[in-house]
Amino acid sequence: MSRAPHQTKTKPTAKGGSAGYLALAAAAVALALSACMAPAQQPPAATPATQGSASSSATAPATGTPAPSQTGLDPATAQLKATLESTLVSLAAANPKPGQDQLRTALLAAGIPAGTLEVSVSRTPTGLDVDAIEAATPSGRNCVVGQVRDGAVAVTVLPVLASGKCFVGDSR
Repeated sequence: MSRAPHQTKTKPTAKGGSAGYLALAAAAVALALSACMAPAQQPPAATPATQGSASSSATAPATGTPAPSQTGLDPATAQLKATLESTLVSLAAANPKPGQDQLRTALLAAGIPAGTLEVSVSRTPTGLDVDAIEAATPSGRNCVVGQVRDGAVAVTVLPVLASGKCFVGDSR
């Protein structure tokens, strides 16, 4: 009688087994986060204040007013978004990394009410400059949020938080 060669089952190594679990966990987290994200919104058409500006957000063909089917924004929110964007573009052109006070002053001068304006910090708790600074203000059930990162401006509209604010935490 001949004997079959002895076969042993091997357990996956910690390195190989963990990599599979990590990949599966990463995929699950990515899927969960994508479900939490708001659908991408088209920015409003270019206005005279923003035409030819160095804005990182794409603009629709110049029609003077945003098309409701593109943005779905009420007129007050659309106007606030245009004001925030034009102010941030002008500010970023003068200073690609504006500070908190400089950003607040520019937005207040543009007519955004002080009582609703929220501006993120411009320095970390360890004293370093932040990578980007953001400002936001509510408009009805929405928040118009703008960001300046190395001179590039991005403006979007997101739902207002349950607290009635745009940012989590104390940013006023």
